[in-house]
Amino acid sequence: MTRVEVDREVCMGAGVCEMEAPEVFELDADGVLQVHEPTDLAAMGTAVRACPTGALQLID
Repeated sequence: MTRVEVDREVCMGAGVCEMEAPEVFELDADGVLQVHEPTDLAAMGTAVRACPTGALQLID
């Protein structure tokens, strides 16, 4: 199963991933990215590619 790995040292909490795939990504009240079980793999891939810092990576 495909999953997302987050480099928390690189993530700046811009929220682009959350806008692209809100069912997968969520910034909590502290601006820390939470990753949920993916339901839309296409949207998840789009969100990973859209990350402005490259903090997200797809892992098979």
